[in-house]
Amino acid sequence: VQLQASGGGLVQAGNSLRLSCAASSHSFRSYSVGWFRQAPGKGREFVAAVSAGSTFYADSAKGRFIISRDNAASTVNLQMNSLKAEDTAVYYCAAQLLRTSLVMVESAWGYWGQGTLVTVSS
Repeated sequence: VQLQASGGGLVQAGNSLRLSCAASSHSFRSYSVGWFRQAPGKGREFVAAVSAGSTFYADSAKGRFIISRDNAASTVNLQMNSLKAEDTAVYYCAAQLLRTSLVMVESAWGYWGQGTLVTVSS
């Protein structure tokens, strides 16, 4: 599975941004797709994920971010609203056939896209 992340950029705090992850896989609908982020000087952390039928969010994303998938287009979107300066990070999408109990575990994901930088100015 090859993943291409896009949509990053510079945005003011309080505004919105939508990230997209395009996948090249004939069995895309079977994969869980997740978003992780890595802020400067910090480790990579889970943001959100979508399986075939469920969505999962980190506490920091709940109520502000929405993850959705379009299986026909082999794309997963992350709508980020009410952005804060602490959301500044490189965002990575990942894909894997995995148990939903493991979606927050970085090492459980086998396929990664390149990062896209999100900068939120305060």
